Amino acid sequence: MFSSKALRSYLHLHFLVLIWGFTAIVGLLVSISPVSLVLYRTLFAAIGLGAIIAVRQKSFKTNPTDLFRMLVVGFILSAHWMLFFASARVSTASVCLAGMATTSLWTSLIEPIVNKRKVRPLEVGLGILAFAGLYVVFRFEFDHALGLMLALFSALLAACFTVANSRLVQRIDAYVITFYEMIGATFFSLVFLAISKWQNWTGTAQAGGAPFIPSGNDWIWILFLALICTVYASTMATQLMKQFSAYLINLTINLEPVYGIALAFFFLGEKERMTEEFYLGTLLILLAVLLYPILVNTVLNGKKPEVAD
Repeated sequence: MFSSKALRSYLHLHFLVLIWGFTAIVGLLVSISPVSLVLYRTLFAAIGLGAIIAVRQKSFKTNPTDLFRMLVVGFILSAHWMLFFASARVSTASVCLAGMATTSLWTSLIEPIVNKRKVRPLEVGLGILAFAGLYVVFRFEFDHALGLMLALFSALLAACFTVANSRLVQRIDAYVITFYEMIGATFFSLVFLAISKWQNWTGTAQAGGAPFIPSGNDWIWILFLALICTVYASTMATQLMKQFSAYLINLTINLEPVYGIALAFFFLGEKERMTEEFYLGTLLILLAVLLYPILVNTVLNGKKPEVAD
């Protein structure tokens, strides 16, 4: 089903999802607000990517249309991360990661519209299966309505981001794409932060009232988010879009709550302890992820999985 090269790429994708599973925990370990965290993350990521592109002597040139598109995708990415970190702050890392597991369901609806093809019942069905696993795992957390709502909107934006990137990467270098998207995300974060301060959108430390200037270990976690989770992970994920469909990538990202909650239990202790429902729901999510390449290969008119050798 997978060639050895494609299998290595698929395992690499899972490693990237493991890294992303840690980001919700980082959002709880820093003292600054979600908007400030996204601003610093994207700013340092843009600087890091710019340095890599310069050292590798790649070209920063792009046509105005693609530049505009990448900046807009950066706006979307920035909003996605703000909602993601805000969800973890107002609820728990578990609820935040649970909402993100719906990304594949959103993608199954968005990708056909963008690529002008029919919606595949198989993709929708597997997305619903993943959502069923999400419900089983977190049915006792549905009292965290605000956190779950923020996470669901974040997942919707993540789906839009991935579908847009899957088209851009076909003709533009992955590093260049991520560089300009980080610039767009930095600009959007800065503008949003300025407006929030101007309008006095303050609140608890979990929302907008947290400090703007990082302190102590904040800088370590910010650099981890910028260099490892963004420069490395996001660029590699964008590169992998040349081999995998946006739907397969987002379906694999459904494992983010599985990896993330296991890491949360290790770093945050008993309050993130997993229940029996977690394992049952995890099984459903894993089933959706693992069934996708098999069913694509055997059900969709005998076509091969959406990977390249």
